[in-house]
Amino acid sequence: MSRIAFLGPAGTFSEEALLADRELASADRVPRGSIPEVIAAAERGEADACLVPLENAIEGSIDLTMDTLVFDSDLLIRRELVRPISMNLIACPGTKLRDVRAVVSIPAATGQCRGWLDRRLPHAERLTANSTAAAVEQVARARKPGLAAIGNRLAAERLKLAILAAEIEDHPENETRFGLLGRGIPAPTGHDKTSIVCFQRHDRPGSLLAILQEFAARAINLSGLHSRPTRTGLGRYCFVIDLDGHVADELVADALRELSAKHAGVKFLGSYPAAESADGAARRRAVSKAWRESARWVEGLRAQIEQHPSR
Repeated sequence: MSRIAFLGPAGTFSEEALLADRELASADRVPRGSIPEVIAAAERGEADACLVPLENAIEGSIDLTMDTLVFDSDLLIRRELVRPISMNLIACPGTKLRDVRAVVSIPAATGQCRGWLDRRLPHAERLTANSTAAAVEQVARARKPGLAAIGNRLAAERLKLAILAAEIEDHPENETRFGLLGRGIPAPTGHDKTSIVCFQRHDRPGSLLAILQEFAARAINLSGLHSRPTRTGLGRYCFVIDLDGHVADELVADALRELSAKHAGVKFLGSYPAAESADGAARRRAVSKAWRESARWVEGLRAQIEQHPSR
C-alpha cells in the first residue's frame, strides 16, 4: 500500500501509529480533516487504504468511525493496530500551568484526561478541535500563554512547543485500537478477528440473547459488543460485534449463516489479523477441529438413512 489516508494534520495519534508500524511507515501519508473524509479518500481511490481509530480503552468505541463504517461505507477492516496513548498538555514556551485559561483538543482526548483537568485546571475552558494535531497547531498560531492543547509529543516537537505536563490521561493503561480499512478480505492467519453489524428483524424480549447464543453454542468468544442507533426511529438499535476467528473458519461461517437466516440482517465489516497475543488461537483451532469431526459424524449417520422405495 503506497498511499494511506489518516486523520490529519501531521502530528495526530493516527500518524504516530502509522510511523510506529514497520509495514506502514514507508507509505505516503494522505492527511484529511475528519474521519468521514479519511474513509472517503480510500473509497474514492485517493489512497490505497486508510487508518482510523476504532476504540479507546478509556472512552470506548469511536462512534463517528463506527457510524461511518456501519451506514456510509463499504470498506472492510483489513488489519488492526493497538497503540499505547500518552496525553500531554502542550503550550507555548514560557507558559506556566497556572497561566492556562483554556484547553483545546478533540472530545475523546479531553475525556481521557477529564479527572486530571478537574483536579489541576478546574476553571479552564474546554474547547473543541477536529484532531489533537489541529489543536496543537491552534496553540502554535495563537501564541497565547493562556491557551493549551492536549496532544502527543510528536506534534509538540514538530511545532517547537513546550510540554507543561506529560501522561495526563486518567488511566495508565490507555490504548487505542486503530483499523486499517480497504477492500477485500485478508487470508486467515490462525489468529484473527471478525467484525459484523446485526440489525434485528424484530424487537422483542430475548432477541439479543438469541443472537449471542449462536456464538456461545459454537464456543466463539466475543471481544466487543456495543449498540448504535439505526437512524430509523427512537429506541431502534443495531449491534456491532467483534468476535474471535475468521470467516474462512467453519464455526464462524456457520454462525454468520444462522444469524443471517434466522435472527438479523448482518453487515460484514471484515475478517483480519488480530493485534493481541495469540493465546486464543490454539483454543479456536481445537474447537474447529471438534466441529469438523462432529460434522463428519452427523453426515455419516445421515448417509445411512434408507431411501423410500420408488412407487
